[in-house]
Amino acid sequence: MTDALPARDLGTDKMLARKEGGVGWMIFNNPARHNAVSMEMWSAAERILADFAADPEVRVLVVTGAGGKAFVSGADISKFESERSSEEAVAAYNAQAARVYDGLHAFPKPTIAMIRGHCIGGGAALSVCCDIRVCEEGSGFAIPAAKLGLGYALAGLSRLTNLVGPAFAKEMFFTARRFSAQEAKEMGLVNRVTTADALEATVREMADTIAGNAPLTVTSVKRIINEAVKGPAAWDEPACAALVKACFDSQDYIEGRRAFMEKRKPVFQGR
Repeated sequence: MTDALPARDLGTDKMLARKEGGVGWMIFNNPARHNAVSMEMWSAAERILADFAADPEVRVLVVTGAGGKAFVSGADISKFESERSSEEAVAAYNAQAARVYDGLHAFPKPTIAMIRGHCIGGGAALSVCCDIRVCEEGSGFAIPAAKLGLGYALAGLSRLTNLVGPAFAKEMFFTARRFSAQEAKEMGLVNRVTTADALEATVREMADTIAGNAPLTVTSVKRIINEAVKGPAAWDEPACAALVKACFDSQDYIEGRRAFMEKRKPVFQGR
């Protein structure tokens, strides 16, 4: 991956942002600590997400970690004295982290976690907030809460359970052990496992493919699938129907039909 530059006005070099074509990259850049996350990094991540969400040129978001050894490894323990030494500070830290988890999960465009190396604790929780996860074969996944006496809130547990099912979610938390990339694939925690050398190319190809498809279709399907997993009692059927109608009423639908008939690649505008 080419070097990224800190996004304008982020206020920290520990979070990097880059836009390439229709793909936005958000990179946790604390490799000396396996990309452990500080308060300033969570704050910067929130600003990056807001910027990418508002930019119509960004059609896909890739989230990853720098350094090649870890995706994200959870909270930066070296910052606990300055950032989590009081009840109020802990509450502020947790609230900021929750805004990023919730914002990533609710991000209006497709999101891909590119996972290299360790994906531990808060990093695993962050990856679960993405729509798709791709990892290298040497990656490892763990949620060590039971070894630390930590509690996990309903939102995070619900996201994991919706992804892998209650039995695997319980196994991950009850044992607190490390799961291999192959185990993660078998339980549905990751979509794809690649060699280390092929990881970035695989993610780039996937992101570029998604970015080239009709944005209204892709974003509507994301919203509707997120509704579907809530169960029928909680469905917002009128909102879902409106999203479907917007696709059929769009210029992109006309473009898609014409491109098919003319045997050319469509050029979608997201309207």
